[in-house]
Amino acid sequence: MKPIPKIVQLKRSNKRYKIAYGGRGSGKSYGIADVLALTALAEPGTRILCTRDIQNTLSESALAILKRVIKERGTGGYFKDTKHGLACKNGTDFIFRGLQNPDRIKSLEGVKYCWVEEAQRVTQDAWDMLIPTIREPGSEFWINFNPDQETDPVYKNFVQTARDDVEAVKIDWRDNPYFPDVLRHEMEWDKAHDYDKYLWIWEGHTRTVSDRQVFKGKFRVGAFTTPDDVTFYYGADWGFSRDPTALVRCFIRNNILWVDYEAYGIGVDIDDTPALFDAVPDARDWMITADSARPETISYMRQHGYPKMRGADKGKGSVEDGIEFIKSFEGVVIHDRCKHTADEFALYSYKENRLTGEPTPKLEDEHNHCIDAIRYALEQVMRRHGSVASIAAADLGL
Repeated sequence: MKPIPKIVQLKRSNKRYKIAYGGRGSGKSYGIADVLALTALAEPGTRILCTRDIQNTLSESALAILKRVIKERGTGGYFKDTKHGLACKNGTDFIFRGLQNPDRIKSLEGVKYCWVEEAQRVTQDAWDMLIPTIREPGSEFWINFNPDQETDPVYKNFVQTARDDVEAVKIDWRDNPYFPDVLRHEMEWDKAHDYDKYLWIWEGHTRTVSDRQVFKGKFRVGAFTTPDDVTFYYGADWGFSRDPTALVRCFIRNNILWVDYEAYGIGVDIDDTPALFDAVPDARDWMITADSARPETISYMRQHGYPKMRGADKGKGSVEDGIEFIKSFEGVVIHDRCKHTADEFALYSYKENRLTGEPTPKLEDEHNHCIDAIRYALEQVMRRHGSVASIAAADLGL
């Protein structure tokens, strides 16, 4: 039985709150059950509380997962069934409770480990009741969940908020050595046909606010073969501080914009940037239009193997014009190796009117580094043709 490395990372941490969050099929619940079953054997007389938002019967609890990992490890002889769940013969006891009955939680004493499963459903009131209950010296919370809304208490309190007592790891299907083929098929279907759903279900993103999505219904993600006779357009965006440096390659065919390669890195030193860009085929041979806000970086790149790099013209309204130009294509197809580009197309949003909750025409300045690179790449095309219809006519020789 092979442990999940990121769950082992949590076990080695001395933080009170150990958070495993991410997409389905990642093995989060299985990995935590395995850790707690081994802990039960190693620490005689320990009380372990397994809880979730609603649990009326043991069949709704994590008991079945615990029994499965115990059986697979061949340690069943050390455990026994009890009236309320499961116990280890060394005196360690597993307790199963639903958070809908606060009095049954608050009355518990001596709990060393608390496992909160499917924590995205737990309310703030339930957290406020549960956390003070677990007060043994060295006590720990093991919390797993599939993200839903950014406003969910578990996401706000333990992922978005920087706390020195939290160890949080994002786990997806790639981290699960036992990810089954039947789920892989479902994942690939969602990835090809509903990328927003794929990001939420399988990659563990929070749900996208679809009404504000800039490219809602305009793109898809999948594998394709790049034709030999296309003209490539390369665009680069430079990283500032924690922002990424990105290079994107795209081409136009049949009134569709195709994105087939990207290079992407955070905290990339300027002298490492040429090597990063080399990940995109033929980048040294084609014109690259880059963000002109960093002329010294463009100059450096020209002197280090990228002589055809130029600065974007930009100007007032260039962002909005560039976005509308991309949206005017019949569609955008993003190769599935271009993960960051695909993520940005799903997450790039219009700002929200804080009074009405409605989307405004103003663009959020985030999730847009690869998209900015695409705007720069297409700058001269847009300037020359003015519209996608004109490009299509040119393709047809009209």
